Amino acid sequence: MKILIVHQNFVDHKHPGGTRHLDIAKCLVEKGHEVTIVASNVDYLSGTRIEGPKVEMHEGVKIVRANALPTVQKSILWRLISYLSFIPSSLLFAFRHGKADIVMGTTPPIFQLPATWLVAKLRRAPFVLEVLDLWPEFAIGMGVLKNRYLIWMARKVEWFFYRVSKQLVGNSPAYRDYLIEGGIAAERVTFIPMGVDLTLFDPESRGETMRNRFNLGDKFVVTYAGAHGISNDLDTVLEAATHTQDDPDIHYLFVGGGNEKPRLAAKAKELHLTNVTFGGTVPKNEVGDVLAASNACIALLKDIPQYKTPFPNKVFDYMAAGRPVLLGIDGVIREVVESAEAGIFFHPGKGEQLANAVRRLKNDPNLAKQMKESGREYVRQHYDIALQADRFEEVFEKALGKI
Repeated sequence: MKILIVHQNFVDHKHPGGTRHLDIAKCLVEKGHEVTIVASNVDYLSGTRIEGPKVEMHEGVKIVRANALPTVQKSILWRLISYLSFIPSSLLFAFRHGKADIVMGTTPPIFQLPATWLVAKLRRAPFVLEVLDLWPEFAIGMGVLKNRYLIWMARKVEWFFYRVSKQLVGNSPAYRDYLIEGGIAAERVTFIPMGVDLTLFDPESRGETMRNRFNLGDKFVVTYAGAHGISNDLDTVLEAATHTQDDPDIHYLFVGGGNEKPRLAAKAKELHLTNVTFGGTVPKNEVGDVLAASNACIALLKDIPQYKTPFPNKVFDYMAAGRPVLLGIDGVIREVVESAEAGIFFHPGKGEQLANAVRRLKNDPNLAKQMKESGREYVRQHYDIALQADRFEEVFEKALGKI
């Protein structure tokens, strides 16, 4: 098969962010398929341009960088303008790069879908849509999208693309339920969770390089790795840090970037938190070292109903690295962590509960070791990226009418 994927926020291992699509594409290439990914030439986490050739090969995967305005981190309005600027550019670049048997788009951002769908139409190829988040439901739940007319219009656009797709993929079981409850036939919707390349993580490493870089010494390091946005509720981590300041061996490491980072750093300074380090962004190929330097890792989201649905990729990275998960998300991902016996749940927004969980792990190394081993094994059995690539191949064959 010749597979074309249009994904504005795609990143490779040289940049921070999730690399699900590259990892799956590499597996598909190994199975004999041709994969082209049309992406933006803007790093969505930093808002800076990605330097390099417009077209490059990465382990057999063709990556094409279409133009977009580097304004995604300036404001909500400028982010929208950046997304809109990608539409004509991605359409042109996607259409230039030859025949496609399958065209796949992702949402969010939903603004890349008009070009993706149109390319599928022009190429007479089935259109497959992967739902990574429920947009605009998350924006509504967070209070970012309030205008009744805009909400109505956004939902109309969202469901138009759900209905015109040949097959849909949801990376959370809750997304699959949402689509079916909205009227999409069950046979058109497949749940394919986030997967992880286990070879990127060494659970026995102590991450000495990162411990030295961030002056962590032999401290008990609790790491948050990911976006620093309004959804991520990182004030809760700062609250936990205030509750554990009496223990000089506990230290919190923030790795990543986003709009909230300057405010969070300023707040940590105002609170005189000496047990917090903001490490900045790191490329995906260094995340394994960051997690190796950690004794436990945090995943959390704001306490709104919509955030009971995601399957955050960072949780699977944490488990693959053999690090206990401190989970502040009460939903479908909690079921995974508890089934794997890979971490401790704390209620979203409850910093004191997080602090207590940190102390518990620090004081019970046998518990931490048990979670390390069971989490890694659970991911190996259920969430290896090669398993997810097999399922994508089945979805594409189903869209082509082969099965």
